[in-house]
Amino acid sequence: MPGKSLSVVKRVRQNEKRRLRNRKRRQELKDMLKTIRAESSKEAAQKLLPKAQSIIDRSERHHVIHRNAARRLKSRLAKEVAEKQ
Repeated sequence: MPGKSLSVVKRVRQNEKRRLRNRKRRQELKDMLKTIRAESSKEAAQKLLPKAQSIIDRSERHHVIHRNAARRLKSRLAKEVAEKQ
């Protein structure tokens, strides 16, 4: 690749790996939220809640979502589960 320094090539490689990793984490988070919201019974949703909160915390820790967004998601999700019939 003429005209591109080695550091640029390496940076492109790193960014692509990180983009794919973040995309996977974000999709895992979205899938869990859809699953828990689609759950009809309160008991089943309560069993899934700790796993969902763990995924939210992990997403926050890896900077996939902002700290405040993670806290807001956890709060709203717990409220949704509590209001289920």
